[in-house]
Amino acid sequence: MNTEIIDAGRDISGGYKVDVSRGTNVDRVSSEWFSRPDDERYLSLDELFASVKGRAERSRTRTVESAAIRVEAHRDNPEKLGLVLPGADEPIAPTHWSFGQISSLVGAPAAYLRQLPAPLAGINLQYGLTNHRAEQIKTLETGDGRTELRAVTGPDYGRIYDHELVSAVQRIAGDVVGDTRWKVPGVLDCSTSVYNPMVDITKDTTTLYASDRDVFLFLVDDRNPIEAGTLQEGSPHLFFRGFYCWNSEVGAKTLGIASFYLRAVCQNRNLWRVEDFQEITIRHSKYAAGRFAHEAEPALASFADSSPQPFIQGIRSARERIVAHSDEDRTDFLRKRGFWKAESAKIVKTVLAAEGRPPESVFDFVQGITAVARSKPQQDARLTIETRAKKLREAAA
Repeated sequence: MNTEIIDAGRDISGGYKVDVSRGTNVDRVSSEWFSRPDDERYLSLDELFASVKGRAERSRTRTVESAAIRVEAHRDNPEKLGLVLPGADEPIAPTHWSFGQISSLVGAPAAYLRQLPAPLAGINLQYGLTNHRAEQIKTLETGDGRTELRAVTGPDYGRIYDHELVSAVQRIAGDVVGDTRWKVPGVLDCSTSVYNPMVDITKDTTTLYASDRDVFLFLVDDRNPIEAGTLQEGSPHLFFRGFYCWNSEVGAKTLGIASFYLRAVCQNRNLWRVEDFQEITIRHSKYAAGRFAHEAEPALASFADSSPQPFIQGIRSARERIVAHSDEDRTDFLRKRGFWKAESAKIVKTVLAAEGRPPESVFDFVQGITAVARSKPQQDARLTIETRAKKLREAAA
């Protein structure tokens, strides 16, 4: 069977008819899209890489004795603090983020210090630095027309620069402007359930983001749909590959990569009906750079080049495996997998409403369970139920 079908399900508009009644919605990319101002949005990976790489080249990092740092009110503005680092004559201005970091490291409440007059805040911060038990801190300083302290971390902080993650993505995705299969996603027409992969990359549609604190990228392979069987009415059941990744070289976030199959992406960049969600996270600990090189980057390349056949086979097996013929069977099946009576009834009711019949196959139950998970307002509860659904589908493969 040809698993990657270029014209499968092609609508007369040029898009693909997709089933958005099943699976899990993921709003992580949407929350990034909503919060990013225009100056944090990029139209190509080359543009994004040049920005974060240039920032790194203008930066330097060093480990200093915390007791040797001198805090003083800024000479030009006595309401601002500056930090005089060992070997320097001029104070360096902390960013809002690094001020919070250095306050946290010495056990001082940053929110409270920001409310104090600068000289008084400086006295408190100086006391904390002088009596800092860890004795050393690592700085990230950037000279960009003015010297700025971007980050303050512990001495064993394992920094992975933002441009290193972007470069890893470039090796599989090129510049995401048509030179590889990976690209910025298209848009779902919610009124027709037709997904159009061909959308111009603009500040409003892009999913390539970077700020002074982090980088975030989301790409899809949405011109090569994967057919995983057929829907009840006979049309192809289509999926697309997708992944997003993130990092913060200043310590605001871990490094992470999430890969998955999805059915569509809507205009506000919400991921519709995600399946087989996999995630790797790497803390910026002492050996973080090695873990990135040996775990995260190869995992990203493997997903980009791997066959979707195991995923397709899992969907097919779950569809074919009939596990319940009666209401008693359904209740017993769910009870053995940790669902209470009320939850079981809700799962069965959800499938009945969507399919016009109660669940019979493993696939039916998986879809019902993930639908119920979406109704949970607490993320932990939602993830717990979604994990059960994932294990159930994997066991059927």
